[in-house]
Amino acid sequence: MKYFQTVAYTEHISKAAEQLNIAQPSLSLTIKRLEDELGTTLFDRKGRNIQLNASGKILLNHVNRIFTEIENARMEIQTKDMAIDHTIKISISNPRFLSGLISRYITQWPDTNIQQGLGARNDILASLKKGDIDLGIAGPPMADDEIESCVLINEDIVLVLPFTHKFATKSEISLSKVADESFIALANNEEYSFFTTELCKKAGFTPKIIFEVDSHLLAEIIKVNQGIALLPISVCRTLDLNYVRIADINPTYPVGLSWVKDRYLSSSARNFRDFIIAYFNDYSALYKV
Repeated sequence: MKYFQTVAYTEHISKAAEQLNIAQPSLSLTIKRLEDELGTTLFDRKGRNIQLNASGKILLNHVNRIFTEIENARMEIQTKDMAIDHTIKISISNPRFLSGLISRYITQWPDTNIQQGLGARNDILASLKKGDIDLGIAGPPMADDEIESCVLINEDIVLVLPFTHKFATKSEISLSKVADESFIALANNEEYSFFTTELCKKAGFTPKIIFEVDSHLLAEIIKVNQGIALLPISVCRTLDLNYVRIADINPTYPVGLSWVKDRYLSSSARNFRDFIIAYFNDYSALYKV
């Protein structure tokens, strides 16, 4: 079942074999035997590519539930007799989501072992379902039948301009006024890029993207007057960037905390989840203009 689950999420035999550390022919044979046993194909094969079909999706849902129950049993056994598991596994789509938070948490609970990963939203969703992590933070919140999510914050999005820009001293401007400008986008963040592109389209234009870089390089490029950007307000404050409000639409970007609905969470993971929610509530002003 683990072999099938890995192939289902990667939709690639070679990648799955590498992750499972087994030979590709052996994995292919295992999947073929499973299909023979069930009397149906689980993947549509197109040349060297495979894609999970309707039967495969049904099986994957049941396999996920099986592994969830096994993990629940394991966690209950480990934590029986009040023996608390202090390890928390969390993955986030942007490091800023936990900036300042973890240090406060481990000050209060120094025995906690936090294992933090960084990944794209879809990767975090897959890791949650597979049981590789306890919690995930990404924007926007995940919408999935197996996942429970809550909105941590709706963060204000602002227009970042060089200090020498003609609109730099304005308190706010309409986004349409910069339709002809060159934009800089954050790299490796498809959801946020889609969000900002849609903002521009609502203002009547498609942004001309000249760079896709990380936030620190983006700040350097803007400071030498080579473009403008749409960024969360917390990023602007951290990097000391000049920004103006966006008139008319007042855009906000939702950030959510997610976990698997029916999976057992250790007391440490539940405590950390509650701490994260309380932290964002207490420090909500950091995410508003």
